[in-house]
Amino acid sequence: MMPLALRCFRCLTAVRNRRVRLQLNTAVTRCCSTVQGEVRVRFAPSPTGFLHLGGLRTALYNYIFAKKYGGSFVLRLEDTDQSRLVPGAAESIEDMLEWAGVPPDESPRRGGPMGPYLQSQRLDLYSQTAQQLVESDHAYYCFCSSQRLDLLKKEALRTGQTPRYDNRCRHLRAEQVKEKLAQGVPHVIRFRLEAGVEPFHDLIFGRCHHEVAQVEGDPVVIKADGFPTYHLANIVDDHYMRISHVLRGSEWLISTSKHLLMYRALGWQPPTFGHLPLLVNKDGSKLSKRQGDIFIQSFQRDGVLPEALLDITTNCGSGFNTNRIGRRIDELISEFNPSKITTHSALLDLEKLPEFNRIHLQRRIEDEEQCHLLIKDLQGQIQQACTAEIQDKEVLHEDYIRRVLHHRKGHITSLKELSSPAYSYLWVRPSFSSQQVAELTAEAQHIASLVLKLIAEQGEELKMDQLSKDLKTLANQAKATKYREVMKLLRLVLSGLQQGPSVAEMMVCLGPAEISHRFQKLLLLSETN
Repeated sequence: MMPLALRCFRCLTAVRNRRVRLQLNTAVTRCCSTVQGEVRVRFAPSPTGFLHLGGLRTALYNYIFAKKYGGSFVLRLEDTDQSRLVPGAAESIEDMLEWAGVPPDESPRRGGPMGPYLQSQRLDLYSQTAQQLVESDHAYYCFCSSQRLDLLKKEALRTGQTPRYDNRCRHLRAEQVKEKLAQGVPHVIRFRLEAGVEPFHDLIFGRCHHEVAQVEGDPVVIKADGFPTYHLANIVDDHYMRISHVLRGSEWLISTSKHLLMYRALGWQPPTFGHLPLLVNKDGSKLSKRQGDIFIQSFQRDGVLPEALLDITTNCGSGFNTNRIGRRIDELISEFNPSKITTHSALLDLEKLPEFNRIHLQRRIEDEEQCHLLIKDLQGQIQQACTAEIQDKEVLHEDYIRRVLHHRKGHITSLKELSSPAYSYLWVRPSFSSQQVAELTAEAQHIASLVLKLIAEQGEELKMDQLSKDLKTLANQAKATKYREVMKLLRLVLSGLQQGPSVAEMMVCLGPAEISHRFQKLLLLSETN
């Protein structure tokens, strides 16, 4: 039996954990219920690279939060690191958000009342704020050269310490600063980190407190080129864009205490913070941007549906009343519950993505309007893959492709599969030799005649169940050939392959006219031999 003291400790711990969770749930509910119509959230990536899966997940949670509480979702591009900007990345980020079904309400492209939404177009605002901090003695000019800073870093590493600035320039006298500025000595502006950071309540991590002044040197807020660092620019923009809630990755959790010191120095009311747990590989390793396959453009190119991406990134995480495969964006919004977001990392298993895609592709096929768009897409893929080989343009007809989609739904995981060699028989008549036929049966002519007769009796609309029964009867009429060889012959003539959907389904998809054409070819081949 468990000792009384241990039982009491566990009971007290459980009660305390429930109490903390209840307080957090209450705080989230109160926070969100009192700002209906006033919620403003933002996704603020840097166009130093293209949108990847981790970024899409952050954007998605912000979008869902905004739509759940009747607010606005803002896209702001933090392009102040001019040396690392990637051409085309800014436009691509917004393109991918729109493709994914999480379009911003305000953005560089769409505009809005709080713009501009490119940080490089807001430099005056950052400069004014930095000067305000300098004048109030919350920031100072730093004239340390890059060589000195490198030496500080090397010495710290040599002695096994964490590199940090030693705050040397915060002790310069006013006349020294004035003299260096007059001489045009290159400089940055640093913010004074002070002890006594107040704890803050994070929507996800609860009570947080980091005494950043004890572990960090004073951070740069304006670089030598006049551009702001993230630490200054993000709080300035969040303030002037009236951002009510900041939902960002948990890697920024420690920096939040630093940002709160800046809010206090400027006399501004900070937003409510919520730090999302990391999205990691299923083995717990970090998602790497160097894996080209985590960029959204790669998923789009490979035929992954946007709703499948949104579904798998939320399914592996938390923050919803249920956890099931097949949710679309409207369902994600309705089931979203911030109090259910946990602090542990979300394990993403991309090997399951084809299954998510299969389910969402099936739902698209079953929706008349979306099916029409799939047909147009597939028409283009087929023409690109095998235009020169298509003998009958009827295979590009909308009714024909719709029939194929409805019979293959639930079996294919991507629309691109249907333009692959495994399904080329649907669009291009297969070739087969008399030797291949002879290896299967000596009754090829007889079987071809039976199939042609069967198709003529079936009429224009073939029925799968009836056709399956009739094919068994037909196989029995081939006295000298086993059922299995008959089916292999039919499959060879219909597709040129020995694997694939059932023979009955192949025939239903191809239709009576095309079946007749292919078995007429078998008949002629048999007669000439």
